[in-house]
Amino acid sequence: TLSQAVRDRIPGDAGGLAAAVMTGDRSGLSVQANDAMRDSNLYHIVSISGTHMGMLVGFVFALIRYGVALVPPLALRVSAKKVAALVALPVAAFYLALAGRDMATERAFVMAAVMLVAILLDRQALTMRSVAIAALIVLLIRPEGLINPGFQMSFAAVVALIFAFQGLRLLPEQRDSPWRWLVPLGVLVFSSLVAGTATAPYAAAHFNRIAHYGLIANLLAIPVMGFLVMPGAVILALLGPLGLEQPALWMIETGCRWILYVSETVAAADGAISAVIAPPDAVLPLLTLGALWVILWQGWARLAGLVLPVIALGLWLTQERPVLLIADSGALIGVMTDAGRVLSKASGDGFAAENWLENDGSVTSQQEAFARNGFVQSERVTRVTLAGSQVMQVAGETALTGITDCDGADILIATVVTPTARPCDVYDLQRLRQTGAVAGYLRDGKLTLVTVAEVTGDRLWTRPPPRRDWMMASQ
Repeated sequence: TLSQAVRDRIPGDAGGLAAAVMTGDRSGLSVQANDAMRDSNLYHIVSISGTHMGMLVGFVFALIRYGVALVPPLALRVSAKKVAALVALPVAAFYLALAGRDMATERAFVMAAVMLVAILLDRQALTMRSVAIAALIVLLIRPEGLINPGFQMSFAAVVALIFAFQGLRLLPEQRDSPWRWLVPLGVLVFSSLVAGTATAPYAAAHFNRIAHYGLIANLLAIPVMGFLVMPGAVILALLGPLGLEQPALWMIETGCRWILYVSETVAAADGAISAVIAPPDAVLPLLTLGALWVILWQGWARLAGLVLPVIALGLWLTQERPVLLIADSGALIGVMTDAGRVLSKASGDGFAAENWLENDGSVTSQQEAFARNGFVQSERVTRVTLAGSQVMQVAGETALTGITDCDGADILIATVVTPTARPCDVYDLQRLRQTGAVAGYLRDGKLTLVTVAEVTGDRLWTRPPPRRDWMMASQ
């Protein structure tokens, strides 16, 4: 209801963005707006996370603290800082309840709550210990969050910012400098650079994208988010029920339109994004361990931690991609050529195709990958030879009946169940349901196949579903 009310008053993608920021409902944003926000590295604004919770809590905290300070008799008798923390804590809880228990929102609330409780207990809010406590609470609530991109990126950013600003404290103060008015701008640029650098490896590893102009986009958008959109949302929540929607709506709409304009302009710039290959599993643990070593260790020994990111980078740069990929439906296969990944069809199995190309570090569409040369296709039969092994994919039962044995192929892929045994390695629909998708690698000049089932192992959630005829018999 709240989302629809916002979209009724703010038309277009600006209303969709405002609703997403205020309630977590992202359905009002168009595909084009979503893509632009992602390519400009501003998509974290769409998902209610640490940015939103921090801005909301910070605005309410500052509003209450300065409000108490304006009343001298009250300011002399109570701690304005603690009163502000007491008010900001339930506001943060209400924001969590409003947006829903999404993992990113829940994580942001826990981090904000730990900081506010630290203030109430006369402890320093922004310390490595408080971040560690917040991380432990989040993992106790949601252990699976450890491998969530949002968890990794948010804690990487916070830890890096605390470490960086602790280093800045060693610099002498420049209170009498004629350039002191540039300090807020410098802090904004510095914090964006630190957070962007800390989260970039995780974003590249999970999403196979690097937004080259993300720093510029964030410098232009985040201040507007903090000074217009989030304060406007708080004012709207307070005065909206009284019919006093302006100027809150104007603040929110103006801010959202500016953010969308920045995202579209940056995303449309030449070289805005580039794709990177999916890293090996060891890369992110090595990067994280090395970064923590540098941050937490004391003295010159901390420099030893730099060895681990170098090793991780080497593994990433030498990572190989499968020369053959087979979808679990059997209807789509992809082979790696000198020109890039070639797909066996221009449409269908789009989710698998998109993931394959992204993990290859390619921005090519499925249609473009299909247009490349690499397969020999006739009607519903596709052939390709890899390392001396002939691979044949057959689509449909009619085409399969026209194939005698394996027709010279070493590996036969079928989109239906093969009724009889064949003298080659057969991956039909029935077998693919058990194995999942298949990847082929060149090992010692031979094609070696690895299935999803072999990688994931035997788990309750990876076992194939029971056969339908057994289920009907049991009923």
